[in-house]
Amino acid sequence: MQIFGIDALIRLVSHFAFIYLAFWSLGALRMDAFFKSLHTTQIRLLITLLSIVIGYIASSFFLEIITLSKNLFLTFL
Repeated sequence: MQIFGIDALIRLVSHFAFIYLAFWSLGALRMDAFFKSLHTTQIRLLITLLSIVIGYIASSFFLEIITLSKNLFLTFL
């Protein structure tokens, strides 16, 4: 039972870390400059939603790589 809790905690930390990294990376694009600051609230919301999508996909990819590597290692034992 405790293993599932640790796995869930690792997944949560991974998702939030990658979402933060995506948000930080998208900040470098300066998307508000492209839209001439007409709708700054909507642009911020778009950046936040894009960060969630990109971060979740990247986190899922790396967690899947870790799972596949672990399964591959266990088959050779």
